[in-house]
Amino acid sequence: MASVLGIDIGGSGIKGALVDTESAALVSERMRVETPQPSTPEAVAGAVKQVVALLDYTGPVGCTFPAIVKNGVMHSAANVDKSWIGMDGQTLFEQTVGMPFVVLNDADAAGVAEMTFGAGKGRNGVVILLTFGTGIGSAVFLNGQLLPNTEFGHLHLKGKIAEARAASRIKDEKDLTWGEWAKRVNQYLMHLEFIFSPDLFIFGGGVSKRHEKFFPFFTLKTEIVPAQFFNDSGIIGAAMSAAQG
Repeated sequence: MASVLGIDIGGSGIKGALVDTESAALVSERMRVETPQPSTPEAVAGAVKQVVALLDYTGPVGCTFPAIVKNGVMHSAANVDKSWIGMDGQTLFEQTVGMPFVVLNDADAAGVAEMTFGAGKGRNGVVILLTFGTGIGSAVFLNGQLLPNTEFGHLHLKGKIAEARAASRIKDEKDLTWGEWAKRVNQYLMHLEFIFSPDLFIFGGGVSKRHEKFFPFFTLKTEIVPAQFFNDSGIIGAAMSAAQG
């Protein structure tokens, strides 16, 4: 099974594409619909069904979600409606769309893609992938093995949770320059560096495409690289997870 649908659910948009899971290449146009507001389970499931229909796809679907996900059940809801907490999202999506789903944390999916095919390929030691968007997602690997459902975006920094200071959304909301925003991100990364002593940071999310604008402001000892697949990492990792069942 090579071509599988991956869907990436975010706080502002729901994106999907068919992925060649043997090469990590997107083999269809990337479709995007707005995340419904309020982002209740029924509304989001309807939007996911819309993405599947736009791609005229039948088969197993890999789907990310911005929350702690255990056995398809959501245990948090940082940037989506609180009614998701305790919801069996995997069953909801399967019943709404009529196809088998594998659901996992969004940053974990991005990490799987980057560690298998992208910026973390072949890297041992402690690798931390971070996705900067509406919030901050995290995925941690030790010698290529994932520690699932970390929530490093919710570490406290200067009296706030980190994503309330350093998510890319904050740059736009507060109209910060690249340098001003990078200073906040650098403080956060140095905090993680001190606590976890990683061997590599992978910087993901849509803003990673502009890494040359803010990487020069970082003062880390740890190597940091942009995600190879930028904002498509989650779609690719989701499809890979569905292909593996």
